[in-house]
Formats: sequence, structure tokens, C-alpha cells
Amino acid sequence: MEIRKRIIALDIGTKRIGIATCDALWINASPLKTINRNNDKIALEEIEKICQEYQTNIILIGVPYNMDGTLGFQAKNCLNFIKPLRNNYVILEQDERLSSSAAEEILRNQGKKYTKNKALVDAMAASVILKEYIENNR
Repeated sequence: MEIRKRIIALDIGTKRIGIATCDALWINASPLKTINRNNDKIALEEIEKICQEYQTNIILIGVPYNMDGTLGFQAKNCLNFIKPLRNNYVILEQDERLSSSAAEEILRNQGKKYTKNKALVDAMAASVILKEYIENNR
């Protein structure tokens, strides 16, 4: 098994950012936490701290393309948000259409109450995005 750097995955929303990570063998993707996006500078600093804690310089962002494959407002918002980190981190992109729906289904199957806990859905969505990336890049 090849040991690789961990990846920190982000599900970037306008209010919250779901965060997930994987193990060094790229076998498991797990939801980590959610941070508020009240202040982008503070949110970016927190992402950098998480990268330091997990000893990685690889960040995967979910880009919510429109169903026709074009970049809409939220996709552009995600790409603009991550711009300040592009010089110091490897930024990977993954199409994240329907990741929140997949996250809700996973949580429903686990018997977790998620309808009033959007943060839980956001962290799980980041995990879904990361899992899909890992499956496509082994």
C-alpha cells in the first residue's frame, strides 16, 4: 500500500464549511468538523491550522457545478474563497453535484437526525466529496 499525504476536503457554503479528511492510505474518508463562514479570513486561518495538524498541503474543494456543467454563483464563490491558499497549497477540485443529498442519505441510514443540524450534513458532504475523489484517483 502506498502511503500518501492526507487530503483535507472542503464543502464550501455561504454560511458554513464542511471539512473531512482521509487516512494516509487513502482508504477511508471521514467527516471532521464544520466551521462557520462569518469571516473568510478567520475561516481560511482555521483551514490552514487543520492542514498543519494533519500535516498536509493538499486541499480538495467541492465545486458545485450547475447540472449543465457550467459554473454558477456558488461554484464561483467557492473558487474565489480558496484563492488566497493557492500559493501555499495544492488545491484539487471535485465536482460535488448532489453531495449534500448523498450525505443526507448516509446520515438517514445511520439513524442520525440531520434535518435541524445542517453542520452535520456539511461535514458528511465533505466526506462524500473526498470519498469520490479517492475512488477516482487510486
